[in-house]
Amino acid sequence: MTAPSSPARGVLVLGAVLVLLCPSPAFAAASAGPPRTPVVDVHDVQGAGHRSPLAGQQVTVARGVVVAADARRRVFWLHSVTPDHDPATSEGVQVAVDAPTPQVGDLVRVTGTVREHRDGDDTPTNANLSVTRIGGPASVTIVGRHPVPAPVPLGESGRTPPHEVVKDDVVGDIEYSAAFDPAAQGLDFYESLEGMPVRVDEPVAVSPALEFSGGRRVTVVADGGAGATTLAGRGALAAREHDPNPERLGLVTGPVPDAIPAGIDVGDRLSRACGVLDYRYGAYEIVATCSSTRYPAGLARESARPAAADELAIATFNVENLSAVSPPEKVAEIARTITTRLASPAVVVVEEVQDDDGPADTGVTTAGRTWQSLVDGIAAVGGPRYDFRQIDPLDGADGGVPGGNIRVGFLFRTDIGLSFVDRPGGTATTPVQVTPDGALNLSPGRVQPDHPAFTDTRKSLAGEFTFHGTRLVVVANHLTSQRGDDPTFGRFHPPRTPSRVPRGEQTGVLGDFARRLLDNDPDARLVLAGDFNDTEFSPPLRTLRDLGLTDLPATLPEPERYTYIYQGNAQVLDHILLGPRLVADGYDYDIVHVNAEFADQVSDHDPQLVRLKIP
Repeated sequence: MTAPSSPARGVLVLGAVLVLLCPSPAFAAASAGPPRTPVVDVHDVQGAGHRSPLAGQQVTVARGVVVAADARRRVFWLHSVTPDHDPATSEGVQVAVDAPTPQVGDLVRVTGTVREHRDGDDTPTNANLSVTRIGGPASVTIVGRHPVPAPVPLGESGRTPPHEVVKDDVVGDIEYSAAFDPAAQGLDFYESLEGMPVRVDEPVAVSPALEFSGGRRVTVVADGGAGATTLAGRGALAAREHDPNPERLGLVTGPVPDAIPAGIDVGDRLSRACGVLDYRYGAYEIVATCSSTRYPAGLARESARPAAADELAIATFNVENLSAVSPPEKVAEIARTITTRLASPAVVVVEEVQDDDGPADTGVTTAGRTWQSLVDGIAAVGGPRYDFRQIDPLDGADGGVPGGNIRVGFLFRTDIGLSFVDRPGGTATTPVQVTPDGALNLSPGRVQPDHPAFTDTRKSLAGEFTFHGTRLVVVANHLTSQRGDDPTFGRFHPPRTPSRVPRGEQTGVLGDFARRLLDNDPDARLVLAGDFNDTEFSPPLRTLRDLGLTDLPATLPEPERYTYIYQGNAQVLDHILLGPRLVADGYDYDIVHVNAEFADQVSDHDPQLVRLKIP
């Protein structure tokens, strides 16, 4: 809804926070005096680069048309009425004002200081790109009305973003580099359209639509996915080592509640999307200002086949902060996933189990009630009676939600010839050792919990099992998260990944454990499973593969390698690795897609499952 003009000069009451590409009446504004600053056009302000050549200077844009306004953020987007037709220079720019904001279609004169606005602290290490803005706040004079320029099509019918390269012609801070090539570099492509109205024809979702504070976000590719480089059969867009998919387009709502429909799953198609190209919090995004219609693709959740009599099924599942105070429907849905979607595997390596009072920071670290709620939930939906093993962490020592004390552990069946080998003595700080015959002196036992690499991180947990008399060692893992790493669409390239330092040290610790086990027992049946928080092509995972372990996700075709979707990039964060003996004996492996692709997800991770041949 657009706001009516105020009868008083210079006063406007907005009825909606964000309006775009729709007619509105002009409103009167107090005239300003003649500009005392250089008169420039919008494309002069933007320039052909990531920073304005006029940054820090006061300028006047004598005539520009308003193409979008966001009163909540106190900004609007100004478009040139005399474009230079240079594809390297954007014809749109953000303008910061106090109040009121003009309306779409207003022809305005703007005077203000050109600034590079950066979300967060504007420090030399902040990885967010800056957005060119005229502010201070700016002085705005309404001089008339003007037709709004047509949005630029993104895709086959207009300007096509690069499909593989985000930024590879600069090492370091790209904002101060003269290298700028919108035709070949993804970041430069979007910078050349910053602040302009754009549209996406035949958008198809490569992420679910997820709610966030103030709106909804979905990632799409244009033209029904034509040209998307790693589009999987189910519709996800898999990231590869040298292809972070710059063709993906974030679509976010403003205050228009129906701009992005709820319930969008991967593969769903939308009617034409339109909006203004913006950048916030590490990602380019289109602020959607016309409503789209959802056309469901009918994506179905997968189900694994049950293990055969001579197979032992092991799954890994990040249950996203499960606790004894989690909603009963969350517990029930996780239980159904384990029972029906994973076919009640023999062992489930579980990550992100919180203590008994969840995120309450009370000093409680026990999680017996949390585990029991899941065990009872599985039985309630018709599954087998599981048992569990875990070790309580020290309070506040393992990261995650403050007060939650998340940890890893094992669910296991006792009705199929499987037994957990209990060897007492394991504590939060006691390291497990490998005995000369390849057994564990503690079971369960933590793997070097005192190692500096595991500070403020979940400690890996080893457990010894027997299946019809055959020994099996399983290590549950949840390594350091990627928090603090640079965004893909960020200021520094290649992106800085400081979190890989502790993860590399952690996989080094795990590698030492695996090496000792295999040295003592070359035929040891070893499984490492869990949330490794890194991709199959990352250096930390290469550390484990170089030991002779087989990373099962890496054995799948590239478009099928994903357990998690972030901003439309489908990627592997969860892994199952096998020792040589288990690989030689034979296995059947699959990622079971039940969460990451769907708007109604019980966790943001997909579980995975391996069925092992145990002779």
